[in-house]
Amino acid sequence: MFCHNCGTEISIERKIFRQDTCPKCSAYLRCCLHCKHYDINAHHECRESEATWVHDKEMANFCDYFVLDEEKKGGSQASRSEQARKKLDELFKKPPRD
Repeated sequence: MFCHNCGTEISIERKIFRQDTCPKCSAYLRCCLHCKHYDINAHHECRESEATWVHDKEMANFCDYFVLDEEKKGGSQASRSEQARKKLDELFKKPPRD
């Protein structure tokens, strides 16, 4: 997995607990941004309809529906926007930005 805050790659070989943090930036790992149910376009930004609303998606929480999303390979917001720009450029056949 990659830290949602700094993009550091973190290997997790056990269950993630509420107090677990990134070794580089100390961002919480058991938070909405690392959950497979997190969806910015969904109601309360969560695809799990039974989950309670969490105000701060970057903070650790006690959500019973938390499932680590191994598919999210994003990292920091800057790297995600760069990846999105690259995909758009590929889609519209623009040369890569330098």
